[in-house]
Amino acid sequence: MIEPTEAHVTTVAQEEGPPAALETRPRRWVSVLAWLTVTPFAIWAVLRLIPADVHFRWVQLVGFTPYVALLSVVAPIVALVSRRWKALAASLLVTAVLAACTLPRTTVTDVDDGGPSLRILSSNLMIGAAPPPALVDLVRRLRPDVLTLQELTPEAAEGLDEAGLGQLLPYKVVRSKPGTGGSGIYARYPLTPGQAIDIGGFGQARATLAAPDGRPVEIVSVHPCAPRYQDRYQCWADGLAALPSPSGSRHVLAGDFNATLDHARVRRLLDEGYSDAADVTGDGLSTTWPYQPWHFNGFGIPPVTLDHVLVSSGVTVRAFSVQVVPATDHRAVFAELGLTAR
Repeated sequence: MIEPTEAHVTTVAQEEGPPAALETRPRRWVSVLAWLTVTPFAIWAVLRLIPADVHFRWVQLVGFTPYVALLSVVAPIVALVSRRWKALAASLLVTAVLAACTLPRTTVTDVDDGGPSLRILSSNLMIGAAPPPALVDLVRRLRPDVLTLQELTPEAAEGLDEAGLGQLLPYKVVRSKPGTGGSGIYARYPLTPGQAIDIGGFGQARATLAAPDGRPVEIVSVHPCAPRYQDRYQCWADGLAALPSPSGSRHVLAGDFNATLDHARVRRLLDEGYSDAADVTGDGLSTTWPYQPWHFNGFGIPPVTLDHVLVSSGVTVRAFSVQVVPATDHRAVFAELGLTAR
């Protein structure tokens, strides 16, 4: 047997050394890629669980949580393919948290057929741009007992009267204003005007309805400021904080909340005892805005769920749907409710 010479050994070492070194580097980059993929979703999940709106920019972003939850499945796929087991475990936990925040909105809970019916329709008119005849036709078709309107201008209120809304819903409490701050409540049953919630120029009309079961229901046409700019953030927060507590009499809050169920201030309303009609019927991911092109820093905004019907105890949910109103960037929301004793 011929023993290898020193030169031969050296040559073999030189040939075998570099591949081992090069093999370590890709492994390191694969690990970095796996963790870089999961980290943004982990940060989002942590912020979503905090019971507060932590920053103005977060208020603008958190409404897109359902989309982020869907995209988060990329992280465990990357970790699995790269065989990074710790990253896989972390990414599965993050995806589970985000799924737990969103998927319950697709399941039906506590739909009740008891008690007299109360139908609610709510629509943001986009500074009065929605054609009054189209809205009146929708009222005629759906036969709501209560209609709440946002961005109700004096011209729009006059147009609705001329289109015959008063023949269908003869009672009204109207706080129309030029621009985006007006609102109103129209009803089939008598209304007693309440103190409007007027913050930052946004007037949220408020009234007590003489319901068909003989007991009152407080109605609010919800529309706080849109937190589009930082100087409107506090107005938005105060407008939501001023909404009535669900304790005491029965309440229905219907309108454009400029917030989704992922915003901490709306979650606080649910924690206090309100129920979201869409959430109850499994339609909680039905989007309502924008339905005209909207862009932010050059990027198109995917639709989110800003419009809601919230009900207190003593009011149950039977059905929910999203309706098209022409010439406005919002979809209307319609809920059939049931009235029970508290």
